[in-house]
Amino acid sequence: MTRLATLERPVPVEEKTQRRTSTTTGGLLRAGRPGLVWALPATLFFGVFALLPLAFAVYLSFTSYNGIRLSPPRFIGLENWQRLVSDSAVGQSVVVTLTLVVLAVATQIPLGLLTGVWAAGPQRGRAVVVALYFIPLLMSTAAVSVVWGSLLDPNFGLPSALPWLFGDGNVLGGKTSALVAIAFIYLWGASPLYTLIFQGAARAVPAVLYQAAELDGAGRVRQFFSITVPQLRNTIITCTILIVVGTFTAFDIILILTRGGPSGGTAILPYLMYEQGFVSYDLGYGSAIALVLVVLATIVSAVMVRVTKYDEMSSTQEGL
Repeated sequence: MTRLATLERPVPVEEKTQRRTSTTTGGLLRAGRPGLVWALPATLFFGVFALLPLAFAVYLSFTSYNGIRLSPPRFIGLENWQRLVSDSAVGQSVVVTLTLVVLAVATQIPLGLLTGVWAAGPQRGRAVVVALYFIPLLMSTAAVSVVWGSLLDPNFGLPSALPWLFGDGNVLGGKTSALVAIAFIYLWGASPLYTLIFQGAARAVPAVLYQAAELDGAGRVRQFFSITVPQLRNTIITCTILIVVGTFTAFDIILILTRGGPSGGTAILPYLMYEQGFVSYDLGYGSAIALVLVVLATIVSAVMVRVTKYDEMSSTQEGL
């Protein structure tokens, strides 16, 4: 009887909280965390395919090397870096890269968010529209570039059929128009991916929030800005980071459509690195430009983490 009474004794709230805290922080959860051995494969992979090439690029940036095995790298000190500081093409390329990043984020996030939220709804015919909208995801970037190169041809493409919209028709022949065209093609090819991500995130938003908002008299627009956008905050941050990383490493569309022209108007840092390293066979200077790209991407990533508080993200459904 005494043992049974002890088992049936009500547990105070403070004791329950203490047990739950000890289990979460110092008990089962902490004991179940994987050790350093679990991270060893990923660490080796990152070291072999990221850190070692980066270290080799640092070494090449202090050498003169044309990529021929019979002519090994020749140490020249800071000559490549001195040349880089005085090279106006590098400064222009940095500006073009950051401009393309801003254009990509400013267009792909709103479009992906709006179409993703719409695609998460129960509209009639939604599946057909979404299937057609996702077709660019099935195409390679090279194929997309060739298609848009034909569509923007000033003699046989859309500019010749719609002169009132394209003016003289030479869309890829002007610095501003070419950069805007590149940003639009990125938008056309990449936005379905972010639509898919936002669609999944929007379907995870609890329906009870919208039901409560309807009872309070909130309309669709108010629900979107007061419920949907806050609930998708973490998804917006994640997609923004993916877009920034993807734009910093963009290369193939520019190579096929403009080759960095006109007059370097679309020569972002990855293309300038390729041009110096593999067209001019100056791998030392190309490595220096690659390191500039790494430093710039690191700075932008650090600023984004700081501004968005990415390292402090938590569930948007806490308390539900």
